[in-house]
Amino acid sequence: MPSVPNVKLNNGKEMPLVGFGLWKVNNDTCADTVYNAIKVGYRLFDGACDYGNEKESGEGVARAIKDGLVKREELFIVSKLWNWTSANRSVLFGISSTNKSKRNTKLQQHANTTPTQSFHDKEQVKPICKKQLADWGVDYFDLYVIHFPIALKYVDPKVRYPPSWQDADGKITPSKAPIQDTYAAMEELYDEGLIKAIGISNFNGALILDLERYCKHVPQALQIEHHPYLVQKDLVELCKSRGIAVTAYSSFGPQSFVELDMASAKSTELLFDNKTVKEIAEKHKKSPAQVLLRWATQREVAVIPKSNNKDRLAANLDVCAFDLEKGEIEAISGLDKGLRFNNPLNYGIPTPIFA
Repeated sequence: MPSVPNVKLNNGKEMPLVGFGLWKVNNDTCADTVYNAIKVGYRLFDGACDYGNEKESGEGVARAIKDGLVKREELFIVSKLWNWTSANRSVLFGISSTNKSKRNTKLQQHANTTPTQSFHDKEQVKPICKKQLADWGVDYFDLYVIHFPIALKYVDPKVRYPPSWQDADGKITPSKAPIQDTYAAMEELYDEGLIKAIGISNFNGALILDLERYCKHVPQALQIEHHPYLVQKDLVELCKSRGIAVTAYSSFGPQSFVELDMASAKSTELLFDNKTVKEIAEKHKKSPAQVLLRWATQREVAVIPKSNNKDRLAANLDVCAFDLEKGEIEAISGLDKGLRFNNPLNYGIPTPIFA
């Protein structure tokens, strides 16, 4: 089993430098995928409400614990706070189906009288976190992350769950919940022990510097899109200067987004095919994927790749047992184009949060 080093967070908690990302893991295979990843040696699992597979992920964890493969305290489970919620908690957190007509009447009345709310509203953060904990079947998250620095109008989970960007009318409608209120609610979760570390995601430097002015607890981690086409050097260095650990998502650049038929990804050379990456991989007798992951981890940036293939599962985990030369790291970093794929605008969502 590969040895995976940890990165120490600013509160003393340790986080594995390599984990398993659950984005786009199918529901019908998710429990088995998580179980098999634990067998291979993964201990960090990165989930989210809008991935729609938290219940299945929890089932894989529960089976692994039951079979003695791992203890809960040996795992590092990550989840994320999404951008909107239901105005009706009974739908979100379960309601009896014994009297459907009465239930539907109450739902309609509630929808007609309750003002717009978001997961980001301070009073909503704890309820959704508890729902996600229940879906996973655990008592706490090792890291709970504000997924995007934007709050949107709710969509009743009766209409759509897991969540998305659009409201019930298919529109993108912001709510008025400020990040300061949302973050204060995250700090309450932290103080109560429901989460062991606070994370932010898709935040830029200005938002982090602003957060510093009002937070009680500096965030322990930032998740960002990070690959050789989008290095974000200044942002990574800002986080390091503040003791905020950085986790890279989409470490393989356009690869994940080609699967989504994204035009900008389809028109970009795959990093797996890039001459610089391939030559370095051949020199070290590693795959291009391993080189890309090592480029991040050697710079103390955590990674969360995924694979449904058992051999690639093991290979992606084994990326800390070799070192790239300084010149090789610089050559890979030199591929930077400032090219972001996970931008709402690339999905046709008119929310320019990275403008």
